[in-house]
Amino acid sequence: MPIQLTSQAYCKMILHAAKYPHNAVNGLLVAEKGKEKKKESHPHDPVLCVDCVPLFHCTLALAPMLEVALTLIDTWCKENNYVIVAYYQANECIKDPRPNQVAEKVAARISESFSDAAIVMVDSSRLRMSCQESIVIIYDHHEDKWKSRDVTLDSFEDWSEARKITSALLEGRSYEDLIDFDNHLDDLRNDWTNPVINKSVLDLC
Repeated sequence: MPIQLTSQAYCKMILHAAKYPHNAVNGLLVAEKGKEKKKESHPHDPVLCVDCVPLFHCTLALAPMLEVALTLIDTWCKENNYVIVAYYQANECIKDPRPNQVAEKVAARISESFSDAAIVMVDSSRLRMSCQESIVIIYDHHEDKWKSRDVTLDSFEDWSEARKITSALLEGRSYEDLIDFDNHLDDLRNDWTNPVINKSVLDLC
């Protein structure tokens, strides 16, 4: 069952990668709870990722920090009727956009609660201000292996809108306002739900 990205989910992933171009970054994608269960009657309907939670840009594999983040995000998801459905990552080596052990490990953790969990890899080597092409690669789990699939217009709720908004936010340097969990743990006043970015997306819709 494929995932589909809203403009907000897509642009926040790209802004996270743009803010830390020399670092690996990662995060989570969430869907509205209940909407992801439509597959029982419509197995080919995509799961719509309505938002993105940026996690880290320093060290992706620190287990204690990940546990703290997942606990807070889990509480936030319950309060907002969300469920975590996918993991995203941009690698430090921009020439290698494939999932590594960290990506597969976190995705396996997500799949304990959501069996069709996906991995979204951000290919930073293709990042441009114009955002003419999608720069994500989506991996699904089949036969005990993570396999990439073609990212098409159907992978987005509205690709034209996602491209336009992401380009506008990159040009406006909105990535400087993006808050991930590393920023939050440095100063708890930093809000990892990114209301400033969310409002910017809404204003551009």
